[in-house]
Amino acid sequence: MKKIMIVEDDMKIAEYLGSFIEKYGYESVIATDFEDIMSTFRETDPTLLLLDINLPSYDGYYWCRQIRKESICPVIFISARTGEMDQVMALDNGGDDFITKPFHPDIVMAKIRSQLRRAYGEYAAKLEERVLTQHGLSLYPERYEMHFEQEVAQLTKKETDIIESLLERYPRVAGRQDLLEKIWDDQAYVDENTLNVNIARVRKKFEDVGLEDAVETVRGAGYRLRITWKEEVL
Repeated sequence: MKKIMIVEDDMKIAEYLGSFIEKYGYESVIATDFEDIMSTFRETDPTLLLLDINLPSYDGYYWCRQIRKESICPVIFISARTGEMDQVMALDNGGDDFITKPFHPDIVMAKIRSQLRRAYGEYAAKLEERVLTQHGLSLYPERYEMHFEQEVAQLTKKETDIIESLLERYPRVAGRQDLLEKIWDDQAYVDENTLNVNIARVRKKFEDVGLEDAVETVRGAGYRLRITWKEEVL
């Protein structure tokens, strides 16, 4: 059964949506801990998420960005905000669609069915999962996961993009500028130190799966992948 997670701090609206969704054969899960939406998301593992923008502590844009670090689950924003910029921000922050309040439940269901078809059904891309492999190291970009032997590291989107670039260019150097262009759309707002911080995080993820000194700094050029295992450089 497909599972729809509802993140809406107005419980009357949340319960109304939940009961309506269940009439169509879906399971609904209503979030109640607005301080830690991610824990509920991971436990629920929903097929689709309905997400309000105005929430306690952190807004829906924030939570959508956190979800996008781990999942490509369809996200439909539902909000009383009607401005064009709000809809633009919803899409820019990882949302797939936007519904304004007040809404008709049939419109919500139509959009849910549309997103489910696009993500999982007849309109979904019929492609095998991508995997990049070098000397026993495997990267699964759609999962944000890296595997080596029996070890698995969970990655953020930026970490995945950096490792993907290193693997694609292996054994060549991935230039700093190339990495900036791949990871950030608007380089004007990216400090050089930001890349250094993300490279440090990537190095730690390699260490987590048992690979030491996996990212070599090539002075004046960029970074190169080295897979060192049992005293041997492959």
